[in-house]
Amino acid sequence: MTNAAESTGFAPEGCRVMLTGATGFLGSAIARALVARGHAVSALVRQGTPRDVLAGVPVDFVPGDLTDPASIARAMEGCAAAIHCAADYRIWVPDPARMFAVNVEGTRALMRAAQAAGLVRVVHVSSVATLKPRADGQPATEADAAAPAEAIGPYKRSKTEAERVVEAMVRDQGLPAVIVNPSTPIGPRDRRPTPTGRVILEAARGKMPAYVDTGLNLVHVDDCAAGCVAALAAGAVGERHILGGQDVPLGALLTHIASLYGRGAPVRLPRAPLWPLALGAEAVARVTGREPMLTLDGLRMAGHRMYFSAEKAEHVLGHRARPWQEAVGDAIAWFRAQGMLPA
Repeated sequence: MTNAAESTGFAPEGCRVMLTGATGFLGSAIARALVARGHAVSALVRQGTPRDVLAGVPVDFVPGDLTDPASIARAMEGCAAAIHCAADYRIWVPDPARMFAVNVEGTRALMRAAQAAGLVRVVHVSSVATLKPRADGQPATEADAAAPAEAIGPYKRSKTEAERVVEAMVRDQGLPAVIVNPSTPIGPRDRRPTPTGRVILEAARGKMPAYVDTGLNLVHVDDCAAGCVAALAAGAVGERHILGGQDVPLGALLTHIASLYGRGAPVRLPRAPLWPLALGAEAVARVTGREPMLTLDGLRMAGHRMYFSAEKAEHVLGHRARPWQEAVGDAIAWFRAQGMLPA
């Protein structure tokens, strides 16, 4: 395929971009950011997937699935670049094989299609799940890569394996792919919601009176999306770019939400007594099919403060993150507007 971007090596303003995951939380924010930058968007969307989060956004929907290479190729027709955001994002899954089929093999299929279509830039939306928290407590950087065996749980392992697939294709086949690693996006349009959105929602409902001491890096979903789009032109091929915000102790997040509702601060709990409760919650989930709030992998992750530095993305991509409290406020306001919280 020949296009105007071949001489520049990056996706030019106004080109058509193929997007996966467009109906999801981060993906819908990326779709908006692409349109705001003048790009046309072709979105690969599974049949029957709700599209309400993209109401009013001029997106061309192409029916298909990451497990169907022919549909991926159709979605790429006329495109100069792609942003691969789709992923199965759950802390607990009854069948990890399905997650690996989407997150790993789906990524491989998309990258092969991008090579075949001659796309000049592919942005792979990975995750900080592919990085190791530092033993010294300092924020991790792009250099702190984890091996799949070091990742906790099927989600982190699948995202780590997918990232290695992309890196290998860049190295061995010249794939023009940039990797971005969002930390923990929060904000509006989290309709499922995501695991962190669920914590915010339950805390706002007054159902999180206690917590396990851990920490995470919070970034507004729209700021994260802007970084993904910036990577089309400014990202370094084959390299990671952490799209993070501020490091926040979980207790500080929950206390902030409680204060918005005039409630007292939640109580910190030790992890040890929670292991049998997590085991029981997972057993119930296998019967009901509903994702448990407390999981074994979640407790294992809580043993680390998942803090990250976005310094590289700030320098290379111009990434900027607004205060995390504003992101929490936007998330709660959206949950209220959807009737998920009292007005």
